[in-house]
Amino acid sequence: MSDGNRILPITEDQVIAALNAEIEKAEPSQRSQILEKFVLAALSSIPWIGGVLSAAESFRAEQGTTRLNSLQTQWLREHQRKIGLLSQTLQAITDRFDAIGEDIDDRIQSEEYLALVRKAFRIWDAADTEEKRRLLSNVVTNAAGTRACSDDVIRLFLDWIQLYNEVHFAVIREIFRNPASTRFDIWYGLYGEVPREDSSSADLYKFLIRELSTGGVIRQERETNQHGQFIRQRPRHVRKGAASPTLDSAFDDSKHYVLTALGREFVHYTMNELVVRIASDTSATEGQPESTL
Repeated sequence: MSDGNRILPITEDQVIAALNAEIEKAEPSQRSQILEKFVLAALSSIPWIGGVLSAAESFRAEQGTTRLNSLQTQWLREHQRKIGLLSQTLQAITDRFDAIGEDIDDRIQSEEYLALVRKAFRIWDAADTEEKRRLLSNVVTNAAGTRACSDDVIRLFLDWIQLYNEVHFAVIREIFRNPASTRFDIWYGLYGEVPREDSSSADLYKFLIRELSTGGVIRQERETNQHGQFIRQRPRHVRKGAASPTLDSAFDDSKHYVLTALGREFVHYTMNELVVRIASDTSATEGQPESTL
């Protein structure tokens, strides 16, 4: 046999190299392993996942003989819908992770971030509206893609999503769109015609403003000095006999409301699809993405 047709012996190192190459092809990539950590953290926070998987396996095993009873079947169908919704949410978040890139890989596999994920999906599981689930999805994504806020603040944002409901979020959006709005402006922007002061709608509106104010989300507009300190307002002296015979209206048109610094960050973490560093002053940051409010 000529040298040109001779089969050269394969060395041990070549065999090992070839095997390693095949193993690397078969193993999941480092990126997929990182994303799996995120998904497992989300699933581990939802208590019914294990029960559904176990019941589904029993259902398949029983199909050839005695089927599960009607109540068990309905339970599985209901949770099948929830699993589909959960799957869509997780897929949307991981797609956005891919769009952000590998810069966040260290962050999304850190225990600090995964703890936020577990808390967020416990709240997600209890949420009864699509809007709350969307806000939670935004927090989870933006907490990975930016460090504008500390994890302690992000935990507070998660608590706010759990505590408040859609009417609270509607007031927050209205003030975000129109800073320095009065109570009258906010109500009229949301609902139009103003109801009577002694109506349940007026009572509910006062309750919403009070909750958001005491919760640190909104406040009355106040002047600040060059150091950011609030300037004390001088008391207004009213002449005797000039006092109004009626109490302050729920739809007052004299006091102006703005979001607090925390309130602005809450909006950017929960109501924008992608956040950037929020400016330290009250003006909008140049180059911020358009709000999805």
